Amino acid sequence: MSVLSVYQASAPDVPLKVLTHGDDIATTLAEVGVRFERWEANAPIAAGASQEAVIAAYRPQIDALMRERGYVTVDVVSLASDHPQKAELRAKFLDEHRHAEDEVRFFVAGRGLFSLHIGENVYAVECVKNDLISVPAGTLHWFDMGENPHFVAIRLFNNPEGWVAQFSGDDIASRFPRLED
Repeated sequence: MSVLSVYQASAPDVPLKVLTHGDDIATTLAEVGVRFERWEANAPIAAGASQEAVIAAYRPQIDALMRERGYVTVDVVSLASDHPQKAELRAKFLDEHRHAEDEVRFFVAGRGLFSLHIGENVYAVECVKNDLISVPAGTLHWFDMGENPHFVAIRLFNNPEGWVAQFSGDDIASRFPRLED
């Protein structure tokens, strides 16, 4: 189940509100410029499907979003709990950072926790299968895949080089809840 917990940035122990209804999550995030949607596949996806098969299952939605927002690259990232570098990969995304382009992720399987530091609040969004999140360029955030990651996500980029982060140097991410396995 998708969950949005909204915190004051100065009070990471107690959320101001917790939302679990998709429309409520989408409305709350839209108020701060973040896109959140639910997508359904046009074709069944088998476990271990190729990148091409995963993209094909969501091709109409991907093409529409690419036309609308000018994304030029799409790929699929997949990570399982038996990955030998899972700890290093997790650590790469746990510090607060921003990008010069939108960070768009669609969860085909599994889950992940995006925490967005916007103004005086932190919006912690646990995304699950069928969730699309688009974090606007310049938004401070961090991502937690958990100690035992399991997710398959479609990524869309404006920059053909893919994921390029600018770290803030703030340790705020270390004070907020992580994704529980």
